Amino acid sequence: MQDRIHDILKRNQLSVTGSRVKILELFLGQQGALAHADIEKGTDEKFDRVTVYRTLQVFLNKGIIHTIPTSDNSIRYALCKEECSEGHHHDNHVHFVCDSCGNTICLEEVSIPSIQLPKGYSIKQVEMVVSGKCKTCK
Repeated sequence: MQDRIHDILKRNQLSVTGSRVKILELFLGQQGALAHADIEKGTDEKFDRVTVYRTLQVFLNKGIIHTIPTSDNSIRYALCKEECSEGHHHDNHVHFVCDSCGNTICLEEVSIPSIQLPKGYSIKQVEMVVSGKCKTCK
């Protein structure tokens, strides 16, 4: 896992710091998305809230992670695909939020349908969140 973490940081021209390594470990060890609070808990309070926030912002800007909106107006974060890069996210997939356990999972095999906007409009980003019960809670 350490090799993969160093590869991600190197590919994105980021220096290896304790907070970046620990937060990437959390993402790589998690099947679903993480909330800011999950990341703070997972780092065993070694890093303050500002360090976690800044690390997440750098990862977002570099295309390492993407955001997932939730119904309670909070944000969860998930690893991007390998094709994402700085300023170019390619995470056009559905996100699933379980109503029972709260897990948020990227369904990469489910594409967001094409959206046809009226003349004069342009799409910047499309997000699709589906809620229900996950296969574990069903």
